[in-house]
Amino acid sequence: MKKYLMPTLLGLMFILAGCGNDSVSNESNIKEMVSELSASNIVESASINDQTLIVQDDGEENVYALPDDEFFVSIAPYISYTHPCEFHSLTGCQGELMNEEMDVKITDEDGEVYVNEKLTTLENGFLDFWLPRDKNYSLEINYDGKTVESDFSTFDNDSTCLTDLQLK
Repeated sequence: MKKYLMPTLLGLMFILAGCGNDSVSNESNIKEMVSELSASNIVESASINDQTLIVQDDGEENVYALPDDEFFVSIAPYISYTHPCEFHSLTGCQGELMNEEMDVKITDEDGEVYVNEKLTTLENGFLDFWLPRDKNYSLEINYDGKTVESDFSTFDNDSTCLTDLQLK
C-alpha cells in the first residue's frame, strides 16, 4: 500500500498544479503534501528546510520549492527530553509530547497575533505552522501548568525545527 500512496499523492499534486498556473494552487498543493507527510511513514524520508521540501522514496529524490511568502516551522515543546534539529524531518523527528493539547500563541514583531488557540500536537510530538516569511516572532506555549516562551524568525536559512523549548 505504502508503495502506491506516494506516487498517487505526487500525481495528484501535479494534476492539480496543471489545472491552474497560479502560484496559489501550487502553494496549496505543497502545504497539503507537507501535511500528509508530517508524522507519517508513507515515504522513506521527507525533510523540509527554509526553501524546499525533499522527499525520498523507492530510491528517488524529489525536491519541491516552498511558497515564496510563507515559511514552514515545526515546534516540539518538551519536559524531559528532546533532540537537536535544524531542518525538520517530517518522517524522522520525534518529540516527547505526542497528541497533547496545548495553548499556543505566536505574535510577530509588530504585535500581530498569528496563532492564539488550543492545539494538539501531532503523533510525532510537533506542532506545524505556515507563517509569513522575513519576520521575527514571539512564541508562548502553556501545557499542564508549565510554560515556555521563545523567539524565532522566518528569514532565509532559519531553522524549520524548534526543539529547544523546555516547558517549566
